[in-house]
Amino acid sequence: MKRILLSIASIVLCLSITAQPQYDYSTLHTEQLDRGVVAVRQSDGKVFVSWRILRDDPKNAPFDIYRNGVKLNDAPLSDGGSFFIDENPLAEDATYEVRRHNGLDAIPHSSFLISHSAPVGYIPIKLNKPEGGKVPAMQSQQRPGQNGWRWRDTGEYSYTANDATVADVDGDGQYEIILKWDPTNAHDNSHDGYTGPTLFDCYRLNGEQLWRIDLGRNIRSGAHYTPFIVYDFDGDGRAELMVKTADGTRDALGSVVGDSVADYRNKAGRILSGPEYISVFDGLTGRLLDTKPYIPERGELKAWGDERGNRSERYLAGLGYFGGSIPSAIFCRGYYTRSVIVAWDWDGTSLKARWVFDTNNPEWRSYAGQGNHNLRIADVDGDGYDEITYGSMAIDHDGTGLYNTGMGHGDAIHLIADPKDDRLYIWDCHENKRDGSDLRDAATGKVVFQIKSKDDVGRCMAADIDPTNPGMEMWSADSHGIRNMKGEQTLGVGLRLSMNFGIWWDGDLLRELLDHETVSKYDWENRQIVNLQRFDGQFNNGTKSNPCLAADILGDWREEVLIRNRESTELRLYVSTIPTPYRIACLMQDIPYRLSVAYQNVGYNQPSETGYYIGPDKTDYLK
Repeated sequence: MKRILLSIASIVLCLSITAQPQYDYSTLHTEQLDRGVVAVRQSDGKVFVSWRILRDDPKNAPFDIYRNGVKLNDAPLSDGGSFFIDENPLAEDATYEVRRHNGLDAIPHSSFLISHSAPVGYIPIKLNKPEGGKVPAMQSQQRPGQNGWRWRDTGEYSYTANDATVADVDGDGQYEIILKWDPTNAHDNSHDGYTGPTLFDCYRLNGEQLWRIDLGRNIRSGAHYTPFIVYDFDGDGRAELMVKTADGTRDALGSVVGDSVADYRNKAGRILSGPEYISVFDGLTGRLLDTKPYIPERGELKAWGDERGNRSERYLAGLGYFGGSIPSAIFCRGYYTRSVIVAWDWDGTSLKARWVFDTNNPEWRSYAGQGNHNLRIADVDGDGYDEITYGSMAIDHDGTGLYNTGMGHGDAIHLIADPKDDRLYIWDCHENKRDGSDLRDAATGKVVFQIKSKDDVGRCMAADIDPTNPGMEMWSADSHGIRNMKGEQTLGVGLRLSMNFGIWWDGDLLRELLDHETVSKYDWENRQIVNLQRFDGQFNNGTKSNPCLAADILGDWREEVLIRNRESTELRLYVSTIPTPYRIACLMQDIPYRLSVAYQNVGYNQPSETGYYIGPDKTDYLK
C-alpha cells in the first residue's frame, strides 16, 4: 500500500488545490476559520502536527511551527503538505502553534495542547453521559415485517452517543461539537414502542460541556424523527441550532416550549397528534430564541401513505444559499407520497418561512413519492445559488420544481464532479425493483446511464478509487461491478466493495472507504481491498454503520473520524498521521462539502462530498 501512495506522490511532489466554485464567495457569508492546528501522537512516539490551508492562502505560503513558544523548523515550511512531525517531543504537556512565516497571516494564530499521556492516533473528548430512565413497557408486541417475531420491552433505557455535527458557536474560528444522544429504545418509524427523549449536547474539543437541550416526550426518538442543522444563519459569526420541537421541549436554561405537561403519545408509543414546532437555539448557550409552527402540519395521516405514522413522520433537513448572502435552513416532511420542503430564514430575531414546496400543489403533483432517506444540496445550474436534490427530483433555489425523473424512493445518493469541467452529477439508487441505479446530470435530470434491476437496490456508493480510470467510480447493490462515468464496467462482480462512506485518509488523491470502524483502500494494481486502519470504538445506527461524524474538522485537508467508545463516555476524534505531499484548501470552505457536513446526520447518513473534483485526473485547478 505504501508503494501505491508513493507511485502517485511521485507524479507531483507538491500540489496546491482549490475549488473552481460557481459561487461568488465575495458576496456570501461563510465561516471565518482559524488554522485548525491539531497534534496527535504516533505509534513511534513522535507527534504529528497539521493545520489548515485556507482558500485565500497564496501558493506555497510559508509556515513556522512552535512548541511551547520555541520554533521547531529550521527553514519555513512552504513545500509539501501542511504537516510537521516532531521527532523529539517533550515528555510533558506541550502546546503546538502554527504561524505564517514573518507574521504575514491575517488569520488568527491557533494552537493545540497535547497531553503527555495522550493516546495514539486520536483526541479523547470526555462526555457527560445522561442518566437513563423508564417509559411504559410494551410486552409481546408484534413487530411489522418480521414474520410475526415477538419481542419484550421492559421500558427501561440508557443513552448512547449518536450523530454529531460541528459548528463555530462562539465565533473564535474553532469548531465545537453538537452531539445527539439517542435512548437505547429509539425506534424506526415502522415499529411501535415508547422511547426516551432525544437530547442534544454541545462540547468544546477539550471536553468542556456548554449546554444540554431535551426535546421532551412529545418528540419520538429514532433515525428519521430529529434531523438537526447547526450553522450561522444570521451572519453574526456564531452558529445556531435548528430542530423540530414539541410541547415539553426544554432548552439549556430551563425554558419550555408550549405545554410542559402535555403528553401526546398513544398506546403504541407513537406521537400522531398535538402541535409541532420548528425552533432555533443559541449555539453558545443552548437558549431558546424563537419557535414557529412546523410546516406542514400532519393533517390527515393517510394522505402521507398510511394511518400509523410510518410515512407522515419521515423528516429531512438541510441548508443552502437560496437567495441573498446568508444561508437558509430547510425542514421537510414526507417522501414516499406527499413531500413538503420549507426554507426557513433566521434574522437574529425571528424565524420566517422563505418559501414552501408542496407536492399537493397541482403544478408539482407529479413530484410526489420521489424522496430519499437523504438529500444533496449544491449549485447545480451555475446561477450562484443552491438547488436541492431530493431523491429522484430536484427543487430550484426559489422553491419551484427543477426536474423529476420519476424513478422514486431510494436509500442513498451521491454528488459527483466531472474532472473535465466540475459539472455536477447525481448517482442514485432505487427501491422499486425496476429502476435500479442511475447517473444523471444534476442540473437537468438527463440520465447518462442506468442499470435497471428487478431487486430492491438499497445502497450505492461513488468515489474516485482507481487512477487508471478517468473520473469517479460508481457501484451499487446491483450494478454488476464497478462502473465509470460512461457506465462502462471497469471491474466485474467478483470484488465486493463497501457502500457506506468515502473518506480521504491516506494522503494520496484517491478516496478510501469507511465502514464498520475500518478504513480500507481499493488496491487498483492487485484488484483487492486492503485495510488501512481499524478504529477502537463503536459506529452507530446498526447495519448503516455510521461514525458520529466524518469530515475535515481539523488539520490538513484529510478527513477526521469522530466515533464513540462502547460505553458512550468518550468521543474519539481520529486524525490521519500519514504524510501527504499535497496542499489542498480546507474542504469545509467548499460550500457543497460544508453543507453536506451540516446535514450528514439526516436520515440514513451519507458521506460529505465536494462540489469540485479531487483526484489524480485533473490539473487545471492547481495553484
